[in-house]
Amino acid sequence: MSQDYTSPVKTTKALDEYVLLGRSGLRISPLCLGTVTFGEQWGVGADKEKSKKVFDLYYERGGNFFDTSNIYNFGESERFLGDYVSDKRSNVVIATKYTTNRTAMLKDQKFNPNFGGNHRKSLVENLDESLKRLNMNYVDILYAHMFEYRTPIEEMMRSLDDVIRSGKALYVAVSDIPSWALARANTIAELRGWSPFIGLQTRYSLLNRSFEFDLQPACAELDVGVIPWGTIAEGFLTGKYTRESTVDPKLNIRNKAIGAYSKSEKNWKILDEVIAISEEIDRSPVQIDT
Repeated sequence: MSQDYTSPVKTTKALDEYVLLGRSGLRISPLCLGTVTFGEQWGVGADKEKSKKVFDLYYERGGNFFDTSNIYNFGESERFLGDYVSDKRSNVVIATKYTTNRTAMLKDQKFNPNFGGNHRKSLVENLDESLKRLNMNYVDILYAHMFEYRTPIEEMMRSLDDVIRSGKALYVAVSDIPSWALARANTIAELRGWSPFIGLQTRYSLLNRSFEFDLQPACAELDVGVIPWGTIAEGFLTGKYTRESTVDPKLNIRNKAIGAYSKSEKNWKILDEVIAISEEIDRSPVQIDT
């Protein structure tokens, strides 16, 4: 009878034990460093010096996979990251995103209806702006930040393929898309000789396991790599919050999420189990969550 000798306290993979992303030859660290909190323009995040410490710790331990977006802290995240990797560009994998309309988020700018969405004009203009902030000629991965139900899938996939052919992006991926649209997009790309999505970024945590219903099987069938986000539920699953502690949801977007999670007794019971397991094996709750 076979037995499982794997240790419950051993880290599955170190940051320099690189893995392939989806159906590609791209080598990435098994944990990606998200940089949504690089910058302080959103009222939640860290300044350039503190963000650099986070970057350095991850990079010095072998991490090479960095995720940002055109909207993270209104572009500050991309600018910080571009400065940090300026002398190590070939050693890192940089992923950024388009789709969200920055002009709809800034009160001092006139709203531009075409500066968001997955259509060709939005893609071209936002990618050019991201490259300027990153001070790079290309990004390794370009994400469609979400599926917005307006742009035809054919237009989106052909436009993304043109970006790859231009050399401004090496691969394309997608975030927050229904399984039927992911399947249709990659099938169309395969039939027409365009570049398919090699990765899917989606919310996945112990509080939200909807990914397992149909997105996970779709990714397995299509050989799409999965890059989960929100694995610690905006910090709720770290164990630093209690039923007695309160947060002001008006302070920032993270507190708003924590306030929503706190209303569910089921979420607190899940957190109780996470803490109990972490204490049993002498690990932090975050290590249990991820």
